[in-house]
Amino acid sequence: MKLNHNHPYHLVDFSPWPLTGAIGVMTLVTGLVKWFHNFNINLFILGYIIVILTMYQWWRDICRESTFQGKHTLLVSNGLRWGMILFIISEIFFFISFFWAFFHSSLSPNIEIGAMWPPTSIIPFHPFQIPLLNTIILISSGITVTWAHHSLMNNNMSQMTQSLLLTIILGIYFTILQTYEYFEAPFTIADSIYGSTFFMATGFHGLHVIIGTLFLLMCFIRHLNKHFSNNHHFGFEAAAWYWHFVDVVWLFLYISVYWWGN
Repeated sequence: MKLNHNHPYHLVDFSPWPLTGAIGVMTLVTGLVKWFHNFNINLFILGYIIVILTMYQWWRDICRESTFQGKHTLLVSNGLRWGMILFIISEIFFFISFFWAFFHSSLSPNIEIGAMWPPTSIIPFHPFQIPLLNTIILISSGITVTWAHHSLMNNNMSQMTQSLLLTIILGIYFTILQTYEYFEAPFTIADSIYGSTFFMATGFHGLHVIIGTLFLLMCFIRHLNKHFSNNHHFGFEAAAWYWHFVDVVWLFLYISVYWWGN
């Protein structure tokens, strides 16, 4: 029996996806440990499959609730906005920890690393090669995602399609270049505090770029299915906020780690 609620709040239905998601993540991490110790990747792949299937079905349910069932009222959307704002703030503090470690080690390098920064025997990346190109790519993607948002606000769906697709391509291009940079790196994560802070900061940023690209890709698929209108598109707006956050973090990374830290 379906109940009619005389209030604007969204009382979520019973869902199996939090449970399957938890099982998937537990299987994934256990499989990762097994892979590291026993060189067996089967459990790791099983965890990935469970997580991906959970993501697909959970996102499908949320798209139904927001687009077709009308459960995302103005009050619910406002709550989602605050949730996304607080999530991005938590991510900012996550990256602050990496910058703290970097500046703590680089402003006063100790004797174990030669009392200099970068440490002796470390050959850092040239800041005006791939890192500069990646900076231009991410700044350009910030422009294209803003273009996509303005196109959607003005009901210009063809330009929305073009600009959002261009943003996704730029995100993939950034990831490819960073992967190439990692393969060409003359140092590893095990090479002193420089290697640790460099790969932790840039690696987690790269992971956030991949997540942001997937976020935008889902929005692109939803846009092609006409899920967004000029007054009901918070899913895309949240993706754009997240992408701008990724852009700003990269600018700080480029200036401090690649340029100043060099």
